[in-house]
Amino acid sequence: MKAPGVYVVEKNPLPATVVEVATAVPAFVGYTERADNRGKPLTKRPWKITSMAEYELYFGGPPASKFTIVETPDAAKAAFSQAGKHYALAHVGKRNLLYHAMLLFFMNGGGTCYVVAVGPYGAPAADPLVKGIEALVKEQEPTMLVVPECMQLADRDACKTVQQEMLRHCGLLMRNRVAILDIFEGDKPRQENQCIEKFRESLGTNHLDYAAAYYPWLQCTVVQERDVTWEHIANAGELVQRIKQDLGLPAAVDDRTETGLKERCATVDEITRDWAKFEADKGGAEAATSRALLHRALTALSPIYRTIVREACNQLNLLPPSPAMAGIYAMVDNTRGVWKAPANVSVAGVSQPALRISQPEQEDLNITPQGKSINAIRSFIGEGVLVWGARTLDGNSLDWRYINVRRTAIMLEESCKLAAKALVFEPNVSATWVTIKNMIQNFLTSVWQRGGLAGAVPEDAFSVNCGLGETMTPEDILEGILRVTVLVAISRPAEFIEITFQQQMQKS
Repeated sequence: MKAPGVYVVEKNPLPATVVEVATAVPAFVGYTERADNRGKPLTKRPWKITSMAEYELYFGGPPASKFTIVETPDAAKAAFSQAGKHYALAHVGKRNLLYHAMLLFFMNGGGTCYVVAVGPYGAPAADPLVKGIEALVKEQEPTMLVVPECMQLADRDACKTVQQEMLRHCGLLMRNRVAILDIFEGDKPRQENQCIEKFRESLGTNHLDYAAAYYPWLQCTVVQERDVTWEHIANAGELVQRIKQDLGLPAAVDDRTETGLKERCATVDEITRDWAKFEADKGGAEAATSRALLHRALTALSPIYRTIVREACNQLNLLPPSPAMAGIYAMVDNTRGVWKAPANVSVAGVSQPALRISQPEQEDLNITPQGKSINAIRSFIGEGVLVWGARTLDGNSLDWRYINVRRTAIMLEESCKLAAKALVFEPNVSATWVTIKNMIQNFLTSVWQRGGLAGAVPEDAFSVNCGLGETMTPEDILEGILRVTVLVAISRPAEFIEITFQQQMQKS
């Protein structure tokens, strides 16, 4: 002070605060129709979106799935029967699942997420998916990793490569996110292909506490029957013959002899033979109108056509559960908190699990000598489809058995880590130790008050230690190391509830 006057000096008596990091931000990796932002390519570049409208803006619409009508001797696997023969519907090539997976994610409460497009629609391959996972290393915000596309890889070994990379990414490289895994061929009975045993064998033993797996696949409702038409049938000639036989029409139809809706069925030959030529002749708008009219006419007229459309819709709606679980994680985090186990929660947009699991069947999924617990999704009478498991793949660990414990620990670690950055290069003296200790204590107190930590009083829920002779040695201070030890009692789910009944002697 060099001149007379009144000087105001402000002091900050309150410690800095710890801001809770976001916990419900999944990252999806897969194939898209396109990947651009106003002409700038987004391929293998993590891109943040908040809605399905944004996804379609940057990554396009659904894949043009094609099916073929094939004759099968197995009546149990047939979609329909006609004239003593059985016919099934087979998807042409491998599916691309990301678009429908995003629909399922948002239907279950999902919000902010990242999408990594690894290429245009086509046969999925392991290497591009691994490259897409590697692109997430520089992104700190995602807290979940979901790759449903690996369920459509050529074989189980290719799927193993991607899922092991997911474990390595989450548990070794980043340590701030968890992987949500699906079971390869999880839509088929376990007795047929030993999918659970092969899944457990393929994962190894590393980083299992950073992942959770769910079984079985789900029969969803994201694709409606109005979204499937005769254009999804690749062998149009076979479709025409099946419809004509259903309507009792001759193989060659004379347009002059047919009237009403049956006359429109005769145009199937022309339209399906060369749709490109039809569109060029008629024009885009008129072609779309004719296509819609034809679809409605065949739907009203032919039961076989309705059956084929329904079967194609059912196959498109068969999806792995990881996208739904990512949405449920987000919904539970936003409504209850990350410390609430994402279980005993209804799955939206799902009519039923692809397979029904009984209580004895789930026992081996939940508890196994190898510890690789798999969470079941089950259907209960009067309750619908529920998530009925909350374990990580490290089911034998008392520390990280439950997925909500692992995710809560990640949230606490990341929140304190980001807040402590403000004290980097501060003097390593008692004033700094008190500041960081109070900062973390205030944050943990707020978490305890919301039910995230177990204990009747804050002293039972956590403790924070920092100081010379307590957590640091004189050598630590000379080397510029400030050590803080935090002990927390994270709340755990009541997975098993035992109610004991016994008879007592009559008293009156």
